[in-house]
Amino acid sequence: MSPSSYTSLQKEYTIAASQQEAFRRDGHILLQNVCPIEDIRIFRPLMLAVIDEVITTRDTQGRTEDYSSLFTQVSNVWRKNELARAFIFAKRFAKIAADLMGTRSVRLYHDQALVKEPGGKPTPLHQDQFYWPLDTTNTITMWMPLIDVTREMGTMTFASGSHKDGLVGKLPISDKADAILSDLIKEKNYRLASYNLKAGDATFHYGLTLHSAHPNSSAVRREVMTIIYYEDGAKILEPDNEYRKVDMQVFHPDQSPGELAASPLNPILYP
Repeated sequence: MSPSSYTSLQKEYTIAASQQEAFRRDGHILLQNVCPIEDIRIFRPLMLAVIDEVITTRDTQGRTEDYSSLFTQVSNVWRKNELARAFIFAKRFAKIAADLMGTRSVRLYHDQALVKEPGGKPTPLHQDQFYWPLDTTNTITMWMPLIDVTREMGTMTFASGSHKDGLVGKLPISDKADAILSDLIKEKNYRLASYNLKAGDATFHYGLTLHSAHPNSSAVRREVMTIIYYEDGAKILEPDNEYRKVDMQVFHPDQSPGELAASPLNPILYP
């Protein structure tokens, strides 16, 4: 089958006004059946093959951090083959991102496959935006499991409304940052939300939303695909930390601060 055969990934997923309101209030939302299960069954083996290839070759993919005790992370799966590209570039997903944020057009930042093995440690509290050299806060991540996942397998926990406070300090993922941000959540009395998800369900969250992930205390590997989008028109920031510097080099190659964030790795995915 050619990538164009997956017409279900081009069909619109309707976002209600109440869902838009809830997302912008809370900074996160759970949506069900975002990817039809028949497509998950086709794409899952492909994604797992790419993940296993990267693990086998020990490819760092340009990253400076080591999250091996937390999860296995593989970026830009879409560059591996056409079927992966069909999934990552799905207009259905990108339109949801645009609708939730209320933007006219979104670009791909990058995708990530995130696998947490049985016994995988909890992912500490953090804000994704800390890592991204973009001058917009209209950034959003889709987090979609390829199998049914429960809290015991390492689903996400979100601090509702935390995105409204902006970037909290300069805190990369660490146990120290987790302690600081845990205290902040108690001080601000943020409501915490966590979900069980079916394969093909997805959560979406702003880049500024404080979130973490449970440990995988089950006997089953947690398999997740994420896609990160940002509002078209964003420019590249002067990196103010080493992580943003690396991200600029890896995900915006041959671009400089002040330029439109629009390298060949950042195509417009909607409209």
